[in-house]
Amino acid sequence: MAMTDVLNAEDIKKAVGAFSAAESFNYKKFFEMVGLKKKSPEDVKKVFHILDKDRSGFIEEDELKFVLKGFTPEGRDLSDKETKALLAAGDKDGDGKIGADEFATMVAES
Repeated sequence: MAMTDVLNAEDIKKAVGAFSAAESFNYKKFFEMVGLKKKSPEDVKKVFHILDKDRSGFIEEDELKFVLKGFTPEGRDLSDKETKALLAAGDKDGDGKIGADEFATMVAES
């Protein structure tokens, strides 16, 4: 499944472009711009599974660094600071990774 099966390609392009500058990533604004906030819980889980590259059932820190590339190959890598901030925002149970439910909560809170 491709990200464009769930989200609008133009929305993805605009959202990723809005955060192309280093240290500019804001997950709340990004999830809203990309249209994820308006999606059903099922669609949010589909996006989670696309971002979970190693199919572990979690998005780990090394996968978070490439989260924008998960939406489009043109996306930039997040900086270490941005990656750690995103992990801290999503990792509610403190296990160092983001599960599907944590991801859904993070999207809903944005």
